[in-house]
Amino acid sequence: MKLTTALMGAAATLVLTPAAFADGHEGERGRDGQLNIIYWQAPSTLNPYLSGGTKEIESASMIVEPLARFNEVGEMVPWLAESIPTVENGGVAEDLTSITWTLKEGVLWSDGTPFTAEDAIFTWEYCTHPEGGCANINYFDGVTSMEAVDDRTLKITFDAPKPFPYTALVGSESPIIQKAQFENCIGAAAPTCTEQNFGPIGTGPFKVDEFKANDVIQLSANENFREAGKPAFATVLFKGGGDAAASARSVLETGEFDYAWNLQIDPQVLSDMEQVGIGTVAVAFATSVERLMVNQTNPDPALGDERATLAHPHPFLTDRAVGRAMSMAIDRSLLVEVGYGAGGQPTCNVLPAPEAYASTANDDCLTQDIEGAKQVLEDAGWTDTNGNGIRDKDGIELEVLYQTSTNAVRQDTQALIKQWWSEIGIETELRNIDASVFFGSDPGSPDTFQKFFADVEMYTNNFAGVDPEAYMARWLCSDIPSPENQWQGNNNQRFCDPAYDALVDEMSQTADLDRRAELAKQMNDMLMQSYSIIPLIHRGNPSAHANSLGGVKMNDWDSEIWNVKDWYRTE
Repeated sequence: MKLTTALMGAAATLVLTPAAFADGHEGERGRDGQLNIIYWQAPSTLNPYLSGGTKEIESASMIVEPLARFNEVGEMVPWLAESIPTVENGGVAEDLTSITWTLKEGVLWSDGTPFTAEDAIFTWEYCTHPEGGCANINYFDGVTSMEAVDDRTLKITFDAPKPFPYTALVGSESPIIQKAQFENCIGAAAPTCTEQNFGPIGTGPFKVDEFKANDVIQLSANENFREAGKPAFATVLFKGGGDAAASARSVLETGEFDYAWNLQIDPQVLSDMEQVGIGTVAVAFATSVERLMVNQTNPDPALGDERATLAHPHPFLTDRAVGRAMSMAIDRSLLVEVGYGAGGQPTCNVLPAPEAYASTANDDCLTQDIEGAKQVLEDAGWTDTNGNGIRDKDGIELEVLYQTSTNAVRQDTQALIKQWWSEIGIETELRNIDASVFFGSDPGSPDTFQKFFADVEMYTNNFAGVDPEAYMARWLCSDIPSPENQWQGNNNQRFCDPAYDALVDEMSQTADLDRRAELAKQMNDMLMQSYSIIPLIHRGNPSAHANSLGGVKMNDWDSEIWNVKDWYRTE
């Protein structure tokens, strides 16, 4: 087995030398004053390992950094590392059981202390502690040891040949945190370290001055940042909360903010705002999918501490006929037309890209079939025995609580889906939750998307980079949120199948690109045909920036603000 650049697939090219991002805009660090960023979902922590939410991961990406990132076209570029290790340059072992990274020389934490391989090792130990509840533990799958050969050399060893060894400490979801700051926050203590979680010391272009959970972050330029003259901005105001429409107006109409994230609003309204002429809407497509998660466990409050756990399967959503009918009833093309415009495409897969990994086995979902959905339910014994318009079987009625974050487009989607499900005999109660709470990390809140105290929930998720191995591992049985892991984990719908776990294991040991694509498609199809996930929209990510803001390179493969160190004021 040989790891070559071809292993990255057609969607990406392995870059072995630092990419040149500069636009010829040079000057003193902090020369351009304040940068104003608005994310209408407010971060609840700045520790990305304690939340799987995009708002936490992206806000933290300005502060803590990985060894390598994926740029705006999906290319891997070195970040805290000097270069990308491969078999050809000796960085990856011939038998694919280890990878050795060389850290950039002279990198300092924002407190002025040296960044070393020991910090990387600690990060692995922190995230993989069995009591830590790390949200992104799947990035360390297969790692058996990390060794500091010296201060600038990190060797990672795997339990088997690792054909794609670029997961641990790569990308915005797996950054390196400082050992000295977090060493007393291991295991069950992790969520209790408020000072550390709200103000991590980092190697990135900015440092935290003040963090108000679910509200605002004040940052300033890291005077110890390794690149001369960067960042161009002296301070950053990162505002959270509100809604997507208000965020769009703040950049495109009023000019109050320089950058607004995730503008999921009526596409015509967004276009009209852009016509004012002070800002630009940019869209990036990668792997984001708006999906319905269909709870495989029973969220009934009467179950107490065991609600929404594997101890109690869902009374009817584990019947694939019900999930299949729910999917068939949806007109995905109309959802795109109403809510996404050029920023969306109908999809039947949770893994829509890169193209080599995209299945065509589920494409029948692209055509709405209300009558077919009714027949599927009839054939499975779900009929309306009491004439109330709701199908039932064995005394159980098809009634679902369908929740999502508060967002105009999502509420429009909910309303349409409720109507379609009503037509096939499923009664739906709609609920929307403030995004900062829904995507929050508070283990005590009953309203987080990971706790999933509802029957169906809707949100968008994606993965960093171009290889789906770590992403597809999110649906391992072991990654199910539960009271035991403080409701962390990515397998929110509680799908569990040993056959799926076996495919994840096989992919982790497979080097051949074609076989890896086959395995990824098999896993996607297994999830789709379980109807524990019902994909809706392959989302482009529309955001907006002021015309006076230079250096922005929209990216849906990593943190959207991955290169904030290169942003500057043009006028």
